[in-house]
This record gives sequence, structure tokens and C-alpha cells, in this order.
Amino acid sequence: MKDCIFCKIIAGDIPNYTVYEDDHVLAFLDIHPRAKGHTVVIPKIHAENYFDLNEELLEHVARGVRKAMEKIEHVLSPDGYNVGWNQGEAGGQEVPHLHVHIFPRYEGDGGGNMHSIVNNTGDTSVEEFSKLFS
Repeated sequence: MKDCIFCKIIAGDIPNYTVYEDDHVLAFLDIHPRAKGHTVVIPKIHAENYFDLNEELLEHVARGVRKAMEKIEHVLSPDGYNVGWNQGEAGGQEVPHLHVHIFPRYEGDGGGNMHSIVNNTGDTSVEEFSKLFS
């Protein structure tokens, strides 16, 4: 997609600080980092969200995340990680190209865990929700 900033990075029109790259994914340092070593992993084809990728490409993205984490581990030796993506406007997605964030975590860095993202369970019980999936 010609207006997508991540597609421009993949095409080489915008420089990046590469952490890992293969034929299917590019992992690079986020230019607005939220943690030391904050890295973004993107598929090299335009896909707005997780549902836009077939199984094979999802495997390539997962493998790319692991390879990027291995490099971060080797270089920065963080104490832990938060890894995930924002999907859709309500989920906080700002760039309409799937990107997986890798946040290296360090003792005392002041960050939270995944449970600190949202705390609004609504009025429906877990039991009632489970019936929707039956």
C-alpha cells in the first residue's frame, strides 16, 4: 500500500534500525520507544491486522518475533518481555499494518503487565460468556 509508512520502510523509502530481517518479516527499533530496545516486527506484505494473514505468513511472523527476541536477548539481556500487538482502533492500533511490539522489560522500569492494559469486564459473568463459545 503506497501510503503505509511500514510499506515505505519495507521498500527502503524510509530508513530503519534493523534488528532482524528475513524474506518474510522485518524487525526494527521503534523510533518512539516505550522501553529500551522496543522493537516492532512487521510482515513484508501489507496486512492490516492478524486476520489478514494466512497460516503460513502467521508462522513467519511468529518466527520473526522469536528471532528478534533472540537478538535482543543477546544484545541487551533484559529481565523479561511484554510482546503483543494492537488491533483495531479500539485496541489502540495507530498504523494500519500489522506490527508486533516487543518490549524488553527491566527490573524497576515502572511498566505494568498485560493485565494493566484494561480493567473493564462488563456486567456479563465468565460463565455466561462461556456459553457463547459452546
